[in-house]
Amino acid sequence: MLKMFLEESDEIPWDAIVWITGQINYGGRVTDANDLRCLQKTLEKYYCVENLEDGYIYSESGKYYAPPFGNTQSYIEYIDGLPMNDSPEVFGLHENADISYQKQESEVMINTVLSIQSRMATAAGGMTTDEIVLAKAKQLLDALPE
Repeated sequence: MLKMFLEESDEIPWDAIVWITGQINYGGRVTDANDLRCLQKTLEKYYCVENLEDGYIYSESGKYYAPPFGNTQSYIEYIDGLPMNDSPEVFGLHENADISYQKQESEVMINTVLSIQSRMATAAGGMTTDEIVLAKAKQLLDALPE
């Protein structure tokens, strides 16, 4: 359908592509009006004529940009050069969003550890579950490089 639509015009209908992607492809999955609005604005940032120009950047740092026209290998190299973990800036968020995310992930991990450990010490005088967790944490910390 989109291919047929694109073949009818000499110019790329960016607004239509944004609408089709946001409303048809993702619209049924995004149920909150504010989330849908956020999705639409994000798509507008990536689906635009400027994206076709060399040097178009998606983030202030310049880490995320539209790669120049090239062959398949050049695109693979560009993708391989991207950071393993996306920073909040690529989504238009402040770097503090990453701090909030890391804090939330830490709390989930700690709550998970606490929820699965038993509350009773061993009768034979072995290590308690708290001691086992602390020993494992120390072992992991000692293995980290300076």
